[in-house]
Amino acid sequence: MSTFTIVANIHAKADKIDLVKAELLKLVPITRAEAGCITYDLHQDNEDPAHFTFYENWESREIWQEHMNAPHLAAYMAATEGAVDQFILAEMTKID
Repeated sequence: MSTFTIVANIHAKADKIDLVKAELLKLVPITRAEAGCITYDLHQDNEDPAHFTFYENWESREIWQEHMNAPHLAAYMAATEGAVDQFILAEMTKID
């Protein structure tokens, strides 16, 4: 079975960096405890503090979709409404 990988890039509005960062950090321990979560790592760009990246590995796309429908993700979306300029998500499969 191949690992299902997500690379999510979140760009906060310049005046909302601290809010977005705080809300993203709330997701980490909850998500890492979810069944099927292999890795869930949050990064912040060294040159652009408004740019955050999640690097995630899941047992399957189906399990990741369950995560995307979880209440803590809905809470994050509500808390950061209007605070994110751009969200780019790549669904990937590990091939080695």
